[in-house]
Amino acid sequence: MEEKTQFAVLIDSENVSARYAQIIFDEMEKYGYASVRRIYGNWSTRGNGWNEKLLLEYSITPVQQFSYTQGKNATDMAMVIDAMDLLYQNKVEGFCLVTSDSDFTRLAVRLREENKYVLGMGESKTPKALTRACNRFLLLNLIAESGKENANNNEDNFVTSIEDIEKAAQTLINESSKGRMELGLLGSRLSERFPDFDVRNYGYSKLSVFVEDGLSHFEVVRENNRNFVIAKDKLDVKDIKSEVISIIERNDGSVDNLSVINDELKEKHKGFDIKAYGYSRISSFLRSIRGIKVDENTVRIDKDKEKDRRERGRRSE
Repeated sequence: MEEKTQFAVLIDSENVSARYAQIIFDEMEKYGYASVRRIYGNWSTRGNGWNEKLLLEYSITPVQQFSYTQGKNATDMAMVIDAMDLLYQNKVEGFCLVTSDSDFTRLAVRLREENKYVLGMGESKTPKALTRACNRFLLLNLIAESGKENANNNEDNFVTSIEDIEKAAQTLINESSKGRMELGLLGSRLSERFPDFDVRNYGYSKLSVFVEDGLSHFEVVRENNRNFVIAKDKLDVKDIKSEVISIIERNDGSVDNLSVINDELKEKHKGFDIKAYGYSRISSFLRSIRGIKVDENTVRIDKDKEKDRRERGRRSE
């Protein structure tokens, strides 16, 4: 029997509602076993819905923390102290911090410095500083809403934008050996790059559907019982080279900055990346085009070659 990673689940009751209790522990099971389960709060108050019945159901140990000074959150300090005790006792391999409070950012960073896996859970109000400090961060309210009709409304206000996801996917696929990447591997790499990446945050239940419907420049193909992600509608290299010549001609036969060419191609063709054509630099690509000449950061029409090209064209007519 495979041994599961041992986690300490530490819940900030003042910051996370009890309505997420089932989601918290359902998600936790995907990462390991919650051998330590503690919740922090002032139980002389309502406790944000966390009652005795719920704590018993999920075997959560309540930690009482009075607010000694009005306006000060003593719960934060108690949770940090317990986390550091557990760290130095080396009882667990990972920590699940259930909070939306950015004050726990430094704690997440410190735990990762000790090579502990940090899983964060909170609501979409969580500052990005905290989500980025964790290995993974799950947005409980968006997971709860996944599958509903309005699940993907306004998600970009809370999580990494679709545009950033698409750019990262483009880079990953361009850097792969065959211009494609296995679906599961792409999902893992995106999760490593963006701790808050979860297709449910965008209203999807499957990664394959997210890629097909959510990312406009990619599609999923199946080969030998494996799913791969590839860029769709990739422009023919001949068409790109013709466009480059047209750009130079519109600028009186010379462009003094190579990045102008690259930027114009990207603006016209969303997701364009020169790496998709086997080149690491725009200058190398430009040097492969007959009829133009590249000198340092300037590209211009090579009049002698252009004259020969036109003469050959007339003879072929």
